[in-house]
Amino acid sequence: MRSSTPEHWQKFWEEADTLDLDDVYGTDGRLVREITGLGDLTGKRVLEVGAGTGRDAVALARAGAEVLTLDYVPGSLGLTIKAAGLSGVTVSPVCGDGTGSPFADNTFDVVFHQGLLEHFRDPLPMLRDNIRILKPGGTLVVDVPQTFHYYTLGKRFLIVINKWFAGWETEFTIDELENLVEAEGLTVTRSYGDWMVPGLWYRAVRKIILTRTGKKLPMHPEPVPFLARLGGKWRQLFARTRLSLYTTPTIGVVARKDGPSPMPEV
Repeated sequence: MRSSTPEHWQKFWEEADTLDLDDVYGTDGRLVREITGLGDLTGKRVLEVGAGTGRDAVALARAGAEVLTLDYVPGSLGLTIKAAGLSGVTVSPVCGDGTGSPFADNTFDVVFHQGLLEHFRDPLPMLRDNIRILKPGGTLVVDVPQTFHYYTLGKRFLIVINKWFAGWETEFTIDELENLVEAEGLTVTRSYGDWMVPGLWYRAVRKIILTRTGKKLPMHPEPVPFLARLGGKWRQLFARTRLSLYTTPTIGVVARKDGPSPMPEV
């Protein structure tokens, strides 16, 4: 069972650089919503660990934050630079390892990452470094795959046959994620989940059709009105329950480091 390497991820992001990123699904803004919901970001120092395409970093820079991105391969950082340039904002890329970042203690108001923690067999070195570079009262946002979802079954099968794009990967329940960060001294202030709209089945089918035929289905198809009303009402009610966090493909926690908050409340 293979593990991801810097060479693997460099190739992955080089291939991503050839795509029209406006035609690639992102995080649907959920991390940006969680972070902007903390308060006014003007002048706040924010770090994204694992730069990805840079979309979230750019959105936070637009909101007034001083944003840095950290990644251990230049391919991802290049996408961030491109995205920032197209948006007319400044995002500072830094090449380095998230388990031992090149930043001083108590540097950032917010540290966040998504789709990253699950790639570590031992997540503690990275979490501890995240906490080290957070200011007292600062916030860590961690976004990961959720265990009890059909996505996990498909992913695990592909890992077993050595076909999963990211090599080895795990997932978390909301209890596991909360306990993990609380054991390191953080206080969880909010837990959330995201069902993704459109769902994973549509996204997967759309990608297969695009790859094999070149034909693009709509990224966000028009919903069937009756089903949209029924589903929307059900989702709103169910989303208020703890149980919903055991059904979404992704989950996250917003956790605070002890100390006076550097973020003025909204």
